[in-house]
Amino acid sequence: MTTAESVTALTRHLLAFDTVNPPGQEAASMRFCASALEKAGFACRLIDHGADRAGLVATRGDRPGLCFSGHLDTVPLGQARWSHPPLGGEIVGNRLYGRGSSDMKGGVAAFIAAAQQTTAPASVILTSGEETGCEGARWLAEAKAMPPARGMIVGESTDNQPVAGHKGALWLELVTEGVTAHGATPELGRNAIAAMAPTLARLAHWQPAHAHPDMGRATCNIGTIRAGINTNSVPDLCRLGLDLRSVTGLGHDRLRQEVRAQCDAGVGIETLLDLPAIWTDPSDPWFASACALVLQHTEHRELRASVNYFTDASVLQPAMQVPVMILGPGQVDQPHVTDEYVRVSRLVEAVALYTALIEVPG
Repeated sequence: MTTAESVTALTRHLLAFDTVNPPGQEAASMRFCASALEKAGFACRLIDHGADRAGLVATRGDRPGLCFSGHLDTVPLGQARWSHPPLGGEIVGNRLYGRGSSDMKGGVAAFIAAAQQTTAPASVILTSGEETGCEGARWLAEAKAMPPARGMIVGESTDNQPVAGHKGALWLELVTEGVTAHGATPELGRNAIAAMAPTLARLAHWQPAHAHPDMGRATCNIGTIRAGINTNSVPDLCRLGLDLRSVTGLGHDRLRQEVRAQCDAGVGIETLLDLPAIWTDPSDPWFASACALVLQHTEHRELRASVNYFTDASVLQPAMQVPVMILGPGQVDQPHVTDEYVRVSRLVEAVALYTALIEVPG
């Protein structure tokens, strides 16, 4: 079987598992990956998370090797009609279609295929629950299941361009409370929306005053607002959702304090998600060697400093203390879209890159 046939078959098999999160149900696809890796000489440990959810840690060799990280859950399909079956893995020309083809079952298939082509020491970490806040990575870290490694490749969508880091994510929910009353007698109540309004007005024109020379600016987006149960009642609760993206050097405690400074005294703040930014100095010896190899064997001529999406590295890098490169065959514009696809040529290229990277010394 050729590399193209092998990696496309693996990708299509992974796409056939319905791992839309919620609910996830990644356990069956984890068992499939464990079986494939065991045939390549890996010792596999499945860590059960309950409710048909699991993570996988696979290791091979008697010394720390390169670690590959990926997740098997996918986002919902959305309301738009797909032109290609989202679980079908249809191939049209150079495109392999399906939910998760780019984000990131294609990347997982590529590093499994690469692992099958060498016997060098290596490890693989596959997680569930990445799309809803890296829950699976946390479960594995709490289980102390992390293998020793000299470096980590996160196979997220970069079009096979090496990436040194990504922004952090801090999701906050602001809360105001009021007293409900009939809409015809608002003076008898206390309106929670009105209580939130001054804070909302300030945040609508506010951005964090922090930047990183390579990662760009920290940002704040007002993502959700929920209040009221019907038009003719005074709302007694208002919730405002903020999506803050941080950069290296900006601690999330400080970012919370800056948001607090924009809020009225009666506004409560709850943390929904807290994932730090990830950055590996491009001069790190392993990273520099790996980056040079990738640039030598792809059309890319330079490192991409950072991406804005978060990855499991937010949890895994602090737990493992290893340099991280984000490198995967999916295109940056494909995750979460209708008719998501990955290029077959990029899958084949990723297998070659991953196989060579396994041999890069730490």
